[in-house]
Amino acid sequence: MELAIFDLDGVIVDTAKYHYLAWKRLAREQGFDFTETDNERLKGVSRMRSLEILLEIGDVSADEPARQEMATRKNTWYVEYISRMDTSEILPGAAEYVRHLRSKDVKTAIGSASRNTPLILERLQIASLFDVVIDGHRVERAKPDPEVFVLGAQTLNVLPEHCVVFEDAEAGIEAARRGGMGAVGIGRPAVLKDADVVVPSLLELLTLSVVDQAIAA
Repeated sequence: MELAIFDLDGVIVDTAKYHYLAWKRLAREQGFDFTETDNERLKGVSRMRSLEILLEIGDVSADEPARQEMATRKNTWYVEYISRMDTSEILPGAAEYVRHLRSKDVKTAIGSASRNTPLILERLQIASLFDVVIDGHRVERAKPDPEVFVLGAQTLNVLPEHCVVFEDAEAGIEAARRGGMGAVGIGRPAVLKDADVVVPSLLELLTLSVVDQAIAA
C-alpha cells in the first residue's frame, strides 16, 4: 500500500446522523416519515440521488426547480448541524490510524462525495493529515463510479494497484473495485461482503498494527 484513500462519513467521522436529521426534516415537510432503515439506502450516493430516493419513498412528485430547492434547503440544515462539530466527533482510532500510516510513509487522501468535506475537516482540525482531498467539488460522477478514488491516485501519482480504499458503504466498495484498488470495509461483513477485509472501525486496524509492530520488535 502506497496510498490509503479514506471515505469521510462513517469512516473518519459520523456525519450520517446529521444527514439523517436533515433528510427526516425534509420528509416531514413533505408529509411522510423517513426512518433510519430508509436512510441506509442513501449511504454513499450523491445528494440529488438521495433526494430522488427520499421522494420515491414518500411517493412525492416534484419538478426539477422544486427538487433543487429541496436539496438546497436540506443542505442548509445539514451545514447548520455540522458547523457545531468539534474534535470529539472523530471516530475512535481514526486520526491515530491515519498518523500511523503516514509514519510508515504511506500517502493519505480523502475521497468523499460530500461537498462539505472541507468544512468538516476544518471543524475536526485534521485537514493536515491528508495529502489530498477529493470531494464533490472536484468530481462529476458519484460512487459507485470510481472517479473520486482514481482522481486521488492520479493526483498523488500512485498506481491503482498500490491503493487501498477504506469505505463503509457498498457503493464505495464497488467504486474501489471498479478503480482496480484494494478495499477495506468499515462496518458489517454482511453489508460489505465484496471488500477484501471488513473491520468494525479504524480502531481495530490501529490495534492490529500496534500488535504487529510489537511482535516485529
